[in-house]
Amino acid sequence: MEPESGISTPSRNPPPQLSWVNLSRNLILAYQSLGVVYGDLSTSPLYVYTSTFIGKLQNHNNEEVIFGAFSLIFWTLTLIPLLKYVFILLSADDNGEGGTFALYSLLCRHAKFSLLPNQQAADEELTAYKYGPSSQVVASSPLKRFLEKHKRLRTALLVVVLLGACMVIGDGVLTPAISVLSSVSGLQVTEEKLTDGELLLLACVILVGLFALQHCGTHRVAFLFAPIVIIWLISIFAIGLYNTIHWNPAIVRALSPHYIVKFFRETGKDGWISLGGILLSITGTEAMFADLGHFTALSIRLAFAFIIYPCLVVQYMGQAAFLSKHPHSIRYSFYDSIPEPVFWPVFVVATLATIVGSQAVITATFSIIKQCHALGCFPRVKVVHTSKHIYGQIYIPEINWILMILTLAITIGFQDTTLIGNAYGLACMMVMFITTFLMALVIVFVWQKSVVLAAVFLIFFWFIEGVYLSAALIKVPQGGWVPFVLSFIFMIVMYVWHYGTRKKYNYDLHNKVSLKWLLGLGPSLGIVRVPGIGLIYSELATGVPAIFSHFVTNLPAFHKVLVFVCVKSVPVPSVSPEERFLIGRICPRPYRMYRCIVRYGYKDIQRDDGDFENQLIQSIAEFIQMEAVEPQFSSSESASFDGRMAVISTRTGQSSSSLIANEQEVFGVSDSIQSSKSLTLQSIGSVYDDENPQIRRRQVRFQLPSNPGMDPAVREELMDLIQAKEAGVAYIMGHSYVKARRSSSYLKKLVIDMGYSFLRKNCRGPAVALNIPHISLIEVGMIYYV
Repeated sequence: MEPESGISTPSRNPPPQLSWVNLSRNLILAYQSLGVVYGDLSTSPLYVYTSTFIGKLQNHNNEEVIFGAFSLIFWTLTLIPLLKYVFILLSADDNGEGGTFALYSLLCRHAKFSLLPNQQAADEELTAYKYGPSSQVVASSPLKRFLEKHKRLRTALLVVVLLGACMVIGDGVLTPAISVLSSVSGLQVTEEKLTDGELLLLACVILVGLFALQHCGTHRVAFLFAPIVIIWLISIFAIGLYNTIHWNPAIVRALSPHYIVKFFRETGKDGWISLGGILLSITGTEAMFADLGHFTALSIRLAFAFIIYPCLVVQYMGQAAFLSKHPHSIRYSFYDSIPEPVFWPVFVVATLATIVGSQAVITATFSIIKQCHALGCFPRVKVVHTSKHIYGQIYIPEINWILMILTLAITIGFQDTTLIGNAYGLACMMVMFITTFLMALVIVFVWQKSVVLAAVFLIFFWFIEGVYLSAALIKVPQGGWVPFVLSFIFMIVMYVWHYGTRKKYNYDLHNKVSLKWLLGLGPSLGIVRVPGIGLIYSELATGVPAIFSHFVTNLPAFHKVLVFVCVKSVPVPSVSPEERFLIGRICPRPYRMYRCIVRYGYKDIQRDDGDFENQLIQSIAEFIQMEAVEPQFSSSESASFDGRMAVISTRTGQSSSSLIANEQEVFGVSDSIQSSKSLTLQSIGSVYDDENPQIRRRQVRFQLPSNPGMDPAVREELMDLIQAKEAGVAYIMGHSYVKARRSSSYLKKLVIDMGYSFLRKNCRGPAVALNIPHISLIEVGMIYYV
């Protein structure tokens, strides 16, 4: 469980001046963003006109209506991706991170909206926490007080954020299905037409291959992504330009919004229903904001304004010009509009571009699941960091295979891009609708602008998005029900997990061991103190957990040095290694009892190279010396022993003034086995080593520096710490069984006894999630009646 190595991301505080170095750096990032961010948005021309005109709009299939449809696409692209996202939303980043969770995180820090139970005042001292304007100016805002006062409103806000997250997960299922199916449909335009069954089989093979390659990580093929998307963009721009000039140059007049009025005047209700197809032109827009953490706002703005936007406008214009002369080519409008000599190269590039777009959305889905877990709203899953260099690229095996099964089910079940498009458009528009609402709150609480300005922003964009959303909702019976079903399933999982986790935490909170009882036991705790260090894991950030008294009453011995470890999430994207550890003392010095809080942000990945124990020992040693020197920590006879915490830097390789570390590489599983005095444990360790010869760990031996001026009490405590480390480290965790009380309602029993218990049995155990060596683990069984 090593603190996240300080991987610098390009979005962290870009220099304000637009120097040549800064501009060239942003141009390189803009080039890279084409392959990661815009794969989905740039492949929309494959299916937009088809989805728009299939249906009742076929009755109005004339030049004026086609011109009106293009005008709608042009103004939709201009108002939502360009105005809302590029010019406004990209400025609302959270330490360079974007997306729904970034907005929620900003709101939680500028107002007390968070529902994470174990937050502390010390978290507000984090560097990343103070990002953005100070919230003191709006401290007396009536709206802020009203929202903070009502817990139901804060819960509703979290539910809205989770609904947005569920819709993004829905995108992860629907994007590969519609993109791949649309690209391979080009084979039905050729002379040797494939049957629908053969086409479906080819699409399924491509989808299985796409999900099977996820474990390699995006970075292994990332260098191919940007060139593929660039070739695709050049292709669609050239084809669009050719079609505009060759078929109907008069299409340029449709840039005027007057044609939108004409469109609705002629089509009426049919035109409104067709908006469900028009909105597919902006699917993938959310990725610009969600993937902000990998790039900079300037690089994404440059890529969209100067490359993506012109290419898409010209392509849609050219396709409309072609359709105005060939109104019966609607079903395969994109492929029919390609000049015959370049058909096959464009088909190949289109297929590759859809795979790139799908890849980016699947990766974004993994990130969303990880962030939900950090909020305590998703069961523990295996998170694999696929890149040492690119921050935030992860792979979640269980979610990958679930997505694959759902995508194949939708592809085989619908076999029609129009029906999948109905579902896809609804999911994307719901996410945009939620983002607009959260952004309005950010304008008030974070940017500290007037409520009137936020209301203008909300009403203007909600009106546009509301019209599209209403058109998408009409199509719920024709495939639009899919994102609702997917979101409902994921929301149930999230709610059950969040509810069970909070109930379990509250049980721990109300059954804490009193410090008075602990002090009454004396330094020996009334039992034998054996050599070694006991790391007691708990979710409590303060107090001694009930598991401790449970252990003490059932076993007659305890370790000489006890450390209560709490691993928790804080509402920031990432916590720097210098600020990750909070160290404190629980009881007076002779007790040798400490607390360590390890803090992670919602983007951080917990990785283990076997160094956690050593960093912990060095951090405690630093704290012991700091306590002896600094007056605010020296009052060890004070009554409030628990609660005084100090931030101890844990950057790897930093020289420690407290202890001298001598490193040597050994084969084995745990230092605690290597240094154990027990022959039985050593023999078990040697058997384990024989079975796991590839495991290589560093063994670190600590020594006290020769410092004659050191306080004798401090020296004695440090020596005890070193000797305890030499004797071995044991990890003590609660193996909890959570059950509803007999007096609970039937619904609560159903949620806790069936739903939450099922999820706990089938997700990763806390010991595995925290990378705890199995051979050093002691689990204490406890039943929680919540």
